[in-house]
Amino acid sequence: MKFKDYYQAMGLKRDASPQEIKQAYRKLARQYHPDISKDPQGSEKFQEVGEAYAVLKDPKKRQAYDQLGQRRAGEKFTPEAEWQQQFDDDHHRGQPGFDKMDLSDFFATFSPRHGAGPARRRAVTPGQDYELPLAISLEQIYAGAEIDMSAELPELDQSNLRHQTLRTFRITVPVSAADGTRLRLSGKGAKSVNGGRAGDLYVVLALQHHRLYRVLGRDIYLDLPLTPWEVALGATVKIPTPGGTVELTIKPGTVGGQHLRLAKRGLKAADGSVGVLYAVVNIVLPEELTATERKLLSKLAEASTFHPRQHFLV
Repeated sequence: MKFKDYYQAMGLKRDASPQEIKQAYRKLARQYHPDISKDPQGSEKFQEVGEAYAVLKDPKKRQAYDQLGQRRAGEKFTPEAEWQQQFDDDHHRGQPGFDKMDLSDFFATFSPRHGAGPARRRAVTPGQDYELPLAISLEQIYAGAEIDMSAELPELDQSNLRHQTLRTFRITVPVSAADGTRLRLSGKGAKSVNGGRAGDLYVVLALQHHRLYRVLGRDIYLDLPLTPWEVALGATVKIPTPGGTVELTIKPGTVGGQHLRLAKRGLKAADGSVGVLYAVVNIVLPEELTATERKLLSKLAEASTFHPRQHFLV
């Protein structure tokens, strides 16, 4: 049997913790996903990582795999009678032998014998879970949405051969979702090879850059350009929010950098609370002054007694 080093495939040490195995899988699955990876061997590596994770995440499968890996090169290996019988059956049916079998399927097919009886028992195991990223806009998170996403996922055919299948899913994004939220689609993962339940599909939301807003937790930040006369004299301006346009009162004497707070205009949380939208004041001037503007500003400069650098004087 050709031995596959699942630890090497996932960049892990043999004493890696379950959490390290899970983190490595998430990283590599995203890196080599066919919809993302530009690596010519990305699809093959994606399948290899999924196969490795299916074994290493399961304590019993991992223990059996580690026992195989402890044998010295060239050492004769005699499989248990039930394993040998399965190999012979597959060979007579023209199915792949040990050299071509996925070890994840190999371990899932058999359970340890209890007692001395020769009878075989099949372990009913669930199908493999999948995890996919989904790009999402701020507006979709703010209001909730239903999104159709398509992805090529590995599947096993009736001959237990692995191939890629294009599948489409309807994703319901709740109003309380956020960047990094994991949505679970029960039974939408891989089918079980021996009658167990299908695996699950986990969709990880990735919030995209927005041209106007920045998000921090449940709060939203918006840069608000104002003219010198608007902040000096006060004004009422219309500003956009994810929930629609609102009017904001600018008080006389507002300064640059000030955060103007609009309560309950941020993102909603699962507990019903709502974040804040902060309009960050940015005082701006026209790029080019008209003759009238220049004349008026010159009169203001002559008439004004304001000295912003008074503290420089000794």
